[in-house]
Amino acid sequence: PNAYEGLEGTFSVVGEKEERNMSWPIERYLNVRQAYGPSFAPDGERIAFLSDITGVPQVWEVSLDWERHQPLWPDAVTFEQDRISGVAYCPTAEHLLYVQDVGGNERHQLFLLERAEAQVVELTQGHEGAMHLWGNWSPDGRRICFAANRRHPAFFDLYIQDVSGDTLGEAGLVFENDRTGYLTQMSFSPDGERVIAVRTTSSFDHALLEIDLASGGAREILASPEPVRFSWVAYDPSGTALYLVTDLDSDVLRLCRLDLRDGSLETLVDEKWDCSAMVLSPDGSQLVYAINRDGVDELFLLDLEQGETRAVPDVLPKPGVLVGGAPVFTPNGRALAWAYSSSVRTTDIYVWDLDGNVVWAATRSSHGGLPTTSFVVPELVHYPTFDEVRPGERRMIPGWFYRPVDTEGPVPAVVIVHGGPEGQFRPQFHFLVQYLLHHGFAVMAPNVRGSTGYGKAYSHLDDVEKRMDSVADLAYAALWLQSQPGIDGERIAVYGGSYGGFMVLAALTTYPKLWAAGVDIVGISNLATFLAHTSDYRRAHREAEYGSLTHDRAFLESIAPIHYVDQIEAPLMVIHGRNDPRVPLSEAEQLVTALRRRGVPVEFLVFDDEGHGIVKLKNKLVAYPAVVAFLKRHLL
Repeated sequence: PNAYEGLEGTFSVVGEKEERNMSWPIERYLNVRQAYGPSFAPDGERIAFLSDITGVPQVWEVSLDWERHQPLWPDAVTFEQDRISGVAYCPTAEHLLYVQDVGGNERHQLFLLERAEAQVVELTQGHEGAMHLWGNWSPDGRRICFAANRRHPAFFDLYIQDVSGDTLGEAGLVFENDRTGYLTQMSFSPDGERVIAVRTTSSFDHALLEIDLASGGAREILASPEPVRFSWVAYDPSGTALYLVTDLDSDVLRLCRLDLRDGSLETLVDEKWDCSAMVLSPDGSQLVYAINRDGVDELFLLDLEQGETRAVPDVLPKPGVLVGGAPVFTPNGRALAWAYSSSVRTTDIYVWDLDGNVVWAATRSSHGGLPTTSFVVPELVHYPTFDEVRPGERRMIPGWFYRPVDTEGPVPAVVIVHGGPEGQFRPQFHFLVQYLLHHGFAVMAPNVRGSTGYGKAYSHLDDVEKRMDSVADLAYAALWLQSQPGIDGERIAVYGGSYGGFMVLAALTTYPKLWAAGVDIVGISNLATFLAHTSDYRRAHREAEYGSLTHDRAFLESIAPIHYVDQIEAPLMVIHGRNDPRVPLSEAEQLVTALRRRGVPVEFLVFDDEGHGIVKLKNKLVAYPAVVAFLKRHLL
């Protein structure tokens, strides 16, 4: 009610219980917007960011009132038909670089936008068949670095391109990569003569490379006989040290400082949880990092000169997570911005004024006209699964449990399993979860073995021949739900996308009596055929997790859900994008054909202008109402 003080007119305030008794359609939830991916302009007075205000993620910009700690009205910057997946301001000029693909095909192209004249130049023109991975601007703002698989679909090489002149030159191939895997975390040294990069052969097998731009030679730093991860790598201002996050000689990701002169590695932050993000201030005096504590992010500022640490002011709704990467500093280092989402607030960009120690919202995304008091906060639970960690002690699986409010009698439930499998369900805003809760469903989101965020030993518990152990964890989530008061154990559905789609199919074929319905979005029906037909650059990356076609094909075929569709008893919905470069449409088509031959009820939706997931609002307005209607039909 206080929000209406001083306004003329008559207003009615709806109570929380009344709000939850209202029936809002799925379209309202689909109109919840997001803002993420901030990048400060060189003067620090504006933030460029991505938002799906128009229904497709585009670049927007907002000016900041630092005195009043509030944003001004945002302006649209790009007006494309397809999604923008990244934006980065030049550190020295009014230029924006943004990344875009077509129809979800993930062949990302790079575009340079001159803000003053609103002129757009396609930097990667003529190479539309390749994927371009954005790296960074050089410190003087004259060059950019990026990786691309132009030479061969399976190999990403390092390119440098001069963007300072009136006539842009062609990108130059600097480092020819001889190993499969992405190049990520690319950034210039302070003198602009070297580039640091991480080569990811698989999710847990990384190499830290320093590339000399004059010679094209690369040296591997901190080489290890065991698989190791590196992320969030940054040079210090002198160029003689790196700040980075790694699990070298550790089960979790730790924040460290590496001296490039003698190779010594100093641990700065060592907790039992992963360090999930890190960024160094422009002058190298401060460092911001996040800790992923059981799925929830906690943000800290470390003063490297004084050795003092302080937490971000406790003003953001919890539990919540950072979205889309690490925070970014203003060029003068006096403030930083990051994207954040909680279970009851959509993703928005927040600014921390370090001098005044004030945190404020730089964007205010719509919640589709829905009152945020109608949203439900989940409970972090741990349930026992089938195996023992020590005699008499069962392994406990973490998960987020959402219980609908103001419901009578036993309610149906939906088990949502994340993709990856190196992923983690985290308590950010999930529009479908909140819609299901509002309409009387309970939701359980387990982080079964193989999930990240709990140490690399936990992540490896589902590798290759252990794959079906994670499916058993999913079954035990359903058994745990059956034991909960107020849950109807006969009405439990399983829902997942990508690898989560494989989990849905494996659960339906292996434990058919547990499930009343299943929803598979861009899922894998056979790991062997998936590996055979996925994009070249992904095959080796995925074989490290699932097993190789050369050595493990028989095992992969033995667990393929496509071979056991006659076991499925529950109706199934399948959704896929025709342009999916990760999980080919053929994975869905072969599944649907096999189900229809056996008379198993299946609904099938294909979107011609989508890839690995449903991104465009016009397609979401078709797909998700269909999902909801399907779940209501079979569970309510």
